[in-house]
Amino acid sequence: MFQLPYPVRDANAGAGISPFGNLPEWNLDDLYTGENAPELKRDLDWLEEACRSFAADYEGMLADLDAAGFLDCVLRNEKITQIAGRIMSFAGLRYYQLTTDAGRAKFMSDMQESITNFTTPLVFFTLELNRLEDDHLSKLLAQNADLARYKPVFDRIRAMKDHQLSDELEKFLHDLGVVGDAWERLFDETIAGLEFEVDGEPLNIEGVLNLLTDPGREIREAAARELADVFQSNIKTFARVHNTQAKEKEVIDRWRGMPTPQTGRHLSNDVEPEVVEALRNAVVNAYPKLSHRYYELKRKWLGLDVMQVWDRNAPLPMEDPKIVDWDRAQSMVMDAYNAFDPRMGEIAAPFFTNGWIDAGVKPGKAPGAFAHPTVTNVHPYVMLNYLGKPRDVMTLAHELGHGVHQVLAAGQGEMLSSTPLTLAETASVFGEMLTFRKMLDNAKTKTERKVLLAGKVEDMINTVVRQIAFYDFECKLHDARRGGELTPDDINALWMSVQAESLGPAFEFMDGYETFWAYIPHFVHSPFYVYAYAFGDGLVNALYAVYAEGKPGFEDKYFDMLKAGGSKHHKELLAPFGLDASDPAFWDKGLSMISGFIDELEAMED
Repeated sequence: MFQLPYPVRDANAGAGISPFGNLPEWNLDDLYTGENAPELKRDLDWLEEACRSFAADYEGMLADLDAAGFLDCVLRNEKITQIAGRIMSFAGLRYYQLTTDAGRAKFMSDMQESITNFTTPLVFFTLELNRLEDDHLSKLLAQNADLARYKPVFDRIRAMKDHQLSDELEKFLHDLGVVGDAWERLFDETIAGLEFEVDGEPLNIEGVLNLLTDPGREIREAAARELADVFQSNIKTFARVHNTQAKEKEVIDRWRGMPTPQTGRHLSNDVEPEVVEALRNAVVNAYPKLSHRYYELKRKWLGLDVMQVWDRNAPLPMEDPKIVDWDRAQSMVMDAYNAFDPRMGEIAAPFFTNGWIDAGVKPGKAPGAFAHPTVTNVHPYVMLNYLGKPRDVMTLAHELGHGVHQVLAAGQGEMLSSTPLTLAETASVFGEMLTFRKMLDNAKTKTERKVLLAGKVEDMINTVVRQIAFYDFECKLHDARRGGELTPDDINALWMSVQAESLGPAFEFMDGYETFWAYIPHFVHSPFYVYAYAFGDGLVNALYAVYAEGKPGFEDKYFDMLKAGGSKHHKELLAPFGLDASDPAFWDKGLSMISGFIDELEAMED
């Protein structure tokens, strides 16, 4: 199945363009000029024939190929992946610009269905690859250096060897994939179509989420209660989507012999379960010295006896509420990127000038933000919902980091460029850190420094603590679903079981907050995705510490790491920096950076 891009960052955003300057929009012509573009028809026709001839030439033959023949087979498969990816990137990006448009939704669905039909005959490739003896494949790789490049891909495919079904069942599941995607589309279209009203103003979900960062406490409360009311009105739909998705996953996992619901994600992330468990435990154990301690500080700053959920992302009383226009945001991020290394700025510049960013908030546009790599012979596209907040500047730095990473990794080719999710956040979080440090260095007053530090701590808590709480919620949800259908109240209870633990005693939880699981896209689109954020943040904190120590040649090593794409395991990528994510102490190093920022904030109180 060729998956669509989807919003992957839990970012707050809202509505309106004019106050922020001239916000860029996508120009998707580098993919195709429209639904009726002759190049699109040409590629669809080519793809259908290429899949047919690939199956005719290679099905049942993989074990008989010599090294040169096997390389030809891999290259043909890679070209098919590229053309299919280009078509689905175009369809998906158009859809996310306007998810409520029936024509765009139909076009995307039609493209997905066509490509699924075309590529079903190719299912044999991974199945036969996994039936090859280890010695046989090793000999082929030893005979041809160009073929040996693809060993990391073969290793990831063969990690599923023990969980592979019969050829017939694998083809059946491939065909059935488009039905499962319909539940994701139902979720997307429901979220995008939700209508809210705060103080008489109609808003979409981005607009009302944005009000949770408003300086006015009454406005934040009104927004939170409106979110709760609208989620409650639609809770049966959201519960149905989650029940269905979790049950479908349970059935497939059971047939594949997956020992846990998380196993498939760990395999696709090329990360050992014990590494993820070490990360999860380190974060949960650090809740008291991170989120609990920070929110107690924030409670005092806000002058409250107890914080409500609508105070979590409230601006600080001493914060300057002025907005950051688009040109200023661009220069802030580009200055930080160029200061690290002019090569990074050079890669980032075309995003702003060539229609590679869609920044404005528009009715029907997908919420959140993402960077989608498309295919290696085009370029990435970045989607934002920009509203001029300092957090929006950080989101721009984050997604642009993804874009830089994707451009650099493109040289690996279609099958080796994609990184596991755990490493996909490296350049994005590093880009955020560069931008934050640049802003911190330029702070002119103690108050300005305090506001910047607090904002960064909040972002890190959202990236680490909140995402691990999300991960625990998902673990509980999938475990509970194995025992039968879950009512909305069941899911609500699971959600609340992780919230108090992660946020701490500074908070009270309003009636209705128990439904706030409903709008998080990761749970539907990509189960257990969320721990990758915490992984990436911890990894980058450790990486940045090495950079801050002035390690010689850091920049070149960093670029080499990004250029490697998915061609190396995390151990191999981190070794040049003297880091090892499989060492439990590694995660404590990353978390100590957050704790250190909170130490500085506490010291400012004296």
